[in-house]
Amino acid sequence: MADAAAYRAVGTLYNALMTALVLGLVTRRGEDTAREYVLRHFRRQHLEKFLPGLQKLGLADEPHAPACALYHYHSNALGGVKTGYLRESDKKAWVRYPPPRWIWKGTSIAAVPHSVSAAMLHGWHGHNGVSLENPGLGFVCTGMTVDGMPGLEGYYFDYGRPLKEDERVRFAYGTEEMPRVDWNAQPRLETASWPEERRLKTFRAYALEYVRTMLPTLQELLGPADTVKELGRVARLVGLQFHEETARDMDLPTDLERGDLQSARDFGRWLSAVMAAGGENVATEEKDGHVLVTLAGWRVARELALSDPLLAFDAWNELWLGAAAAHDRFLGVQTSRSLGDRGWSISWRIAPR
Repeated sequence: MADAAAYRAVGTLYNALMTALVLGLVTRRGEDTAREYVLRHFRRQHLEKFLPGLQKLGLADEPHAPACALYHYHSNALGGVKTGYLRESDKKAWVRYPPPRWIWKGTSIAAVPHSVSAAMLHGWHGHNGVSLENPGLGFVCTGMTVDGMPGLEGYYFDYGRPLKEDERVRFAYGTEEMPRVDWNAQPRLETASWPEERRLKTFRAYALEYVRTMLPTLQELLGPADTVKELGRVARLVGLQFHEETARDMDLPTDLERGDLQSARDFGRWLSAVMAAGGENVATEEKDGHVLVTLAGWRVARELALSDPLLAFDAWNELWLGAAAAHDRFLGVQTSRSLGDRGWSISWRIAPR
């Protein structure tokens, strides 16, 4: 099913982009900058998604500790991330992310410092009590995969007293561990009855939210110009590294050295399919010896508060330029982009060179 493969490609590419960005910040900007980025990224997602998500999942009336753990369990399951849940009481509920970790895929996990992984917990889990106006709700982390433990796990606990900011996330390695989980008895959403297209769109949306959060967060942290340097660099690498995998899954050729019109058609098919699976309104035409792929708007950035939208686009666009180079290094791809009163005008001209 070509559509399913295109949806998977969106998830694969944006998953890799998030991982690559964080690793790039660690190696080029230092651990402190990477930690600050992850903290801001997940805090932004938390503030946008957490309370509305509780309502959508029917958890708003649950006791706070189980509601928070169930939120992570269900929201990650919808994105295809394996997660465990256990409720001990109204005041204590566990959540567990077994390996392999979705965000630190493959061997990349070996380069993630403790503080960078922990920043996710400070950005999201530790802020749940604040958002719920429950100053006594905190999160206790009993292990993280980046530290060699068999999963990231911990529990929400309602202390019944106001917590100081540095108490909202506490680490308790070696003193507690999540009890055994019966995976067959875990709570389930009604996703099994969903049509395949709806499940695939939900999977796609999970990955898309990472890049939608990434663009404004990085521009705020580094500024627009340095966002292009850092995000554009890793985006191009991700395109180079993952084009072959995604193209083969879509039954499309890759690693060509023809530089001809047929090669341009093949890459145009890949680019159009991935854009459409990402929710873009895309059109493809062939004329005058080249292939033109055009977007009506830029859905990825819809309603985002970007300090420099054009430079944000340039950073994102390196992903597709990298993929084009991996497909056929003898093709030329020219990008046209503008933003006016009527919105975005975007196209890629793919031609022999």
